[in-house]
Amino acid sequence: MPSATDTVTAMAKRILVAIVCVALVGGVAYAVMPFAPLVGAWVYDHVAPSAGPPEPVASAQLNGSGPGSLVQASTLPGVMRKWDGRNMKAARVVYRSTSGDDQKPTVVSGSVFIPDGDAPEGGWPVVSLGHATLGIDTPCAPSLYSSLLGFLRYVRVFVDMGYAVALADFQGLGAEGIHPYTDSRTAGFNMMDAVRARYKTFPDISNRWVAVGDSQGAGAAWSADEQAKGYAPELNLLGALAASPGADLTGMVDKAADGTLTPEQRGVMQAIVESLARLHPDLNRDDFRTAGAKHYWNILSDCTPAGAYKRGQAVDGVGPRDFAPRTPQAANQLRDLLRRWALPQKPLSAPLYVYYGGKDPYIDAAWTKAAIERACALGGTITIRYETDGGHNPSDALAVVRWMKDRFDGKPAQNDC
Repeated sequence: MPSATDTVTAMAKRILVAIVCVALVGGVAYAVMPFAPLVGAWVYDHVAPSAGPPEPVASAQLNGSGPGSLVQASTLPGVMRKWDGRNMKAARVVYRSTSGDDQKPTVVSGSVFIPDGDAPEGGWPVVSLGHATLGIDTPCAPSLYSSLLGFLRYVRVFVDMGYAVALADFQGLGAEGIHPYTDSRTAGFNMMDAVRARYKTFPDISNRWVAVGDSQGAGAAWSADEQAKGYAPELNLLGALAASPGADLTGMVDKAADGTLTPEQRGVMQAIVESLARLHPDLNRDDFRTAGAKHYWNILSDCTPAGAYKRGQAVDGVGPRDFAPRTPQAANQLRDLLRRWALPQKPLSAPLYVYYGGKDPYIDAAWTKAAIERACALGGTITIRYETDGGHNPSDALAVVRWMKDRFDGKPAQNDC
């Protein structure tokens, strides 16, 4: 029989493999790759044998209202086909949530999973996953694809470990609406409400949960940690893990003005401006796009399989100064909008684990360091994992898994503040 340490190590290796694969789905795919995972998902969905149409989930409770209540819950035959139906139940959910900008009710989508078999005493503990950047349009949603755009790998690992899983698509992805890209507060609400929707879909669920996020989803996990005590007090958040969080991206404006955006950051900058322009019609896109950026603008926003290869070519046609603000006033407008979304916003509700790398091509380490220092000043427990030569994804998956497991085991978290 393997020891508990051997089991955790094996799981960590599987998660590390998942991280490497999913990295191509997240920031790397968005800024450099031509959405290969989207193409692969489309091919699989259209070439593989049909698994039949989705059906309503019999156990779903559709009679509620308020954040986390279900609008719809249906089976995921494509996911189950890809999974071979082993050891899991799955559903795509449409549920109510809240906008972090104006507190208005919203409707978002996502997917939820539960291990097959008898639940442990107290119900299945829950992991809420926050995905990395996949795009800003409605079709760029994990729940619309049988591979979950690569995140099925994560789901499989956590379900095998005995956790129920919730994977929010985030507002405007998968359901109609505008996606507020890099708005961690809204995404954090979506993550918490995915956990609530999880309870309404399948039985035998514990209220004990951990938020786990990567890149864009890391900011969501961090924000969920901040907001949980006031927004979802009935849920027992044990901790949040944030790998390379986009906590504060106001520095992107200065880098755009200086012409020092990395190639990876140029794709992020385009998504930020386009998303904010959709939300704020007074923000003029032409104040932030010239030359290649203006020429390829619509292609850069395309996350469909049909536009994938064109997008790869477009990234190569964008220069370092193509997103420079035309005027100081335009720069200030964009900077102010990003500052409203920046973290931290309030003290933490539970321990937080933050990984960031000194050679991350997407998020400057100095931005994350400053955000962590502000969060420490507000109060709370933060475990900090900084790798001087680290990139956008952590190299030590074992440390991440152990930290998460320790939260469920009730052990105290290391405080590096």
